[in-house]
Amino acid sequence: MQSSEVVVVKVVNASGKRKTAIARATVKPGKGRVRINKVPVEILEPEMARMKIMEVLYLAGDVRDKVDIDVTVRGGGFMGQAEAVRTAIGRALVEYTGDAELRAKFMSYDRSIIKGDARRAEPKKYGGRGARARFQKSYR
Repeated sequence: MQSSEVVVVKVVNASGKRKTAIARATVKPGKGRVRINKVPVEILEPEMARMKIMEVLYLAGDVRDKVDIDVTVRGGGFMGQAEAVRTAIGRALVEYTGDAELRAKFMSYDRSIIKGDARRAEPKKYGGRGARARFQKSYR
């Protein structure tokens, strides 16, 4: 009889939101690959969104070289998606490492990496073309 060995692999899931974009990040042991919707983060376009996401990875330091991060993101525009992705990655890395120092580093750099931004678009109301703007009146 062979002894069946059980290999326990630590996998962490975390989510991030920004406006109407929702991102889900999965962190597992690996070689430092980061993929957003199956696209490597190094070739992600536009560049501004890529830089926003890379901030978290640079702050994480050598932790990111030991894990693979897969992110699926949908909804919203490209910048909202980038902010949702960075929140999801930040939360997942903190949960994976259990490092209070890393959490403090993220919080001091930019609070939205861990906490997220609760602001949402205000719904449109009747009598105008937007949430606050009203239609013009003419009496003559």
